[in-house]
Amino acid sequence: MQILRCVALSAVLALLPGMAFSQGKAAPKDAKVYFITPYDGQRVRGGFLVRFGLRNMGVTHAGDDYQNAGHHHLLVDVNDPIDPKEPIPQDKSHLHFGAGQTETFLELPPGTHTLQLVLGDAKHYPFDPPVVSDKITVRVRQPVSARSK
Repeated sequence: MQILRCVALSAVLALLPGMAFSQGKAAPKDAKVYFITPYDGQRVRGGFLVRFGLRNMGVTHAGDDYQNAGHHHLLVDVNDPIDPKEPIPQDKSHLHFGAGQTETFLELPPGTHTLQLVLGDAKHYPFDPPVVSDKITVRVRQPVSARSK
């Protein structure tokens, strides 16, 4: 019985390094994610198009485990840094584009908002080093139709 426990413990310990490496996949040092539109400080009215740019890596679907490829996550009004050891959350402030999308139509309430892009791996973990855009600010103005009422 003691031998079985030792074998089981050895098997678990042998698997731990592989599980740790499933997080924080390596990214090329020159990889860059950025906003094509909007630009920092832009004023928009109502809904607006957000286009994602990526250099020196590829875009793929969530779950597709290709080297040097991932999928976009858009952080809206997020102040806390992303934990590189945890999957990127999925909620109204952490938008996932796991189908490989490179743009979205975003509708935000009037006011000042921050946007940031993070590239995630097949399992939604940030890369190592993280592939993160600069944080930009957009100012959403009242739609014309709402102002005329």
